[in-house]
Amino acid sequence: MHQKMHNGIPRKMAVVIVDHGSRRAEANALLHDVVESFQTKSRIDIVEPAHMEIQTPSIADALRACVAQGAEHVVISPFFLSPGRHSQQDIPMLVKEAILKFQMEISYTIADPIGRDPLIVDILQQQINSVLIEQPAETG
Repeated sequence: MHQKMHNGIPRKMAVVIVDHGSRRAEANALLHDVVESFQTKSRIDIVEPAHMEIQTPSIADALRACVAQGAEHVVISPFFLSPGRHSQQDIPMLVKEAILKFQMEISYTIADPIGRDPLIVDILQQQINSVLIEQPAETG
């Protein structure tokens, strides 16, 4: 899981989880919590957070951190629900720009946004169930 094969040669892999970035500290802290939980569960050695805009670390910062830790291949995981301009255009553009600007010798792939995963329905059901169980209904 930690390495990707390239022409039969193991390559050190990293993951960058990217959200939009927010002026709200709580929203940005969520990404760091997700990264920490993902790293613990996945046991991938190199997992870095990145904000697409507004806050740091940027995508370039995260990629540079991955390279500094020896990564040769990076999987970029958009922490977005739906495929839209950010996940399909902006993030790929920012990744390419960072690799060129900082002359990083890495390969990368970009995963689908999390909303495409069939497990999203289970998450929705879980959230709905918790509201029904834990919170009283509001009226007019």
